[in-house]
Amino acid sequence: MSEYLPGLEGVPATRSNISDLDGNTGILTYRGYPIEELAVNSTFEETSLLLLDGRLPTRDELAEYDNQLRSNRVVKYNVREIMKYLPATGHPMEMLQTAVASLGMFYPGDECLTGNMSCEDLNYVHNMSVKIIARMPTLVAMWEHVRNGYDPYPPRKDLTYAENLLYMFSGEDPDPAFAKIMDACLILHAEHTINASTFAALVAGSTLASPYLVIAAAVGTLAGPLHGGANQRVVEMLEEIGRPENVKSWLAEKLASKSKIWGMGHREYKVKDPRATILQKLMRELMEGRGGRIGPLFETALALEEACEEKLAPKGVYANVDFYSGILYREMGIPPDQFTSIFAVARSAGWLAHWREQLGDNRIFRPTQMYTGESKRSYVPMEMRGQSI
Repeated sequence: MSEYLPGLEGVPATRSNISDLDGNTGILTYRGYPIEELAVNSTFEETSLLLLDGRLPTRDELAEYDNQLRSNRVVKYNVREIMKYLPATGHPMEMLQTAVASLGMFYPGDECLTGNMSCEDLNYVHNMSVKIIARMPTLVAMWEHVRNGYDPYPPRKDLTYAENLLYMFSGEDPDPAFAKIMDACLILHAEHTINASTFAALVAGSTLASPYLVIAAAVGTLAGPLHGGANQRVVEMLEEIGRPENVKSWLAEKLASKSKIWGMGHREYKVKDPRATILQKLMRELMEGRGGRIGPLFETALALEEACEEKLAPKGVYANVDFYSGILYREMGIPPDQFTSIFAVARSAGWLAHWREQLGDNRIFRPTQMYTGESKRSYVPMEMRGQSI
């Protein structure tokens, strides 16, 4: 292929059977299972194992995997000590990339990747995946306390994955409604074909880098506001708008200046993101369960989505997953700058599923370029530079 396509848009980079989407109809499936069914019927534990292994587990398989996750939540105190020396004002995603990368030094396990051949030991791949998925929420929640000058709450084995994440943030037994919503959010964010961060994981994995560095590469890519960082921007945007009655004038001003409306539009979807539809439904259920007692951002978001549909739907621009996820996290008491970290916790399952798939038929990524610089020329000595020749 000699045609240059900015951003590699539309260029197949790999073959995968992990997830699929149809952007024209708004269909997203994991291993063939519609995301709507998984969000209602599954758990993050089951969904992550589905992504890793390619099939729904038996009861015993799921119980064993769940036990492995619970048993690997604790991290060594050295990781906490590293966090204490990081600037408290640093962004959680910067911390997370640092902490994930450091895990490889405290929990070495790259012996299967030391040769020039891909690792074919599925037990190794599974065990490394479990250790990383189990520890991601621990790292994220630890930072929330360390950066505020407190010791973190240790993880609990008696809680589910979603419950433990919420507990480690607050130190209190999680609200069952919040735990249910968090579980669904983790499922919705767990995988989404070959996006920027997943591609970064594939490139790192193709070099046979350790899985910790593979995930660190993906975390760094997810941190950008054009990828995972958008949900934080959505909440900041809604706070700027203030109230539902301010939406139309605010939107008119932003559209006139061609400013980005955070949480609106997706490179793949030409209809509303199916994940946004599910999150909006969860938000309504939460509001109804609390007798309408919910923060004002939701009503402002509904008004903004309605106004955007009127102006932007003809262009195929609709709400994406970031539009409502941040509002839900805010209701759970999670700080806005931690939203993308929660995204990374969930997406670690998808990243590791792709890492496993990459190792199964590995070839290092080495794309080419179109050179636009100067043609071959002779070196000019310092004393002759700037002179007419």
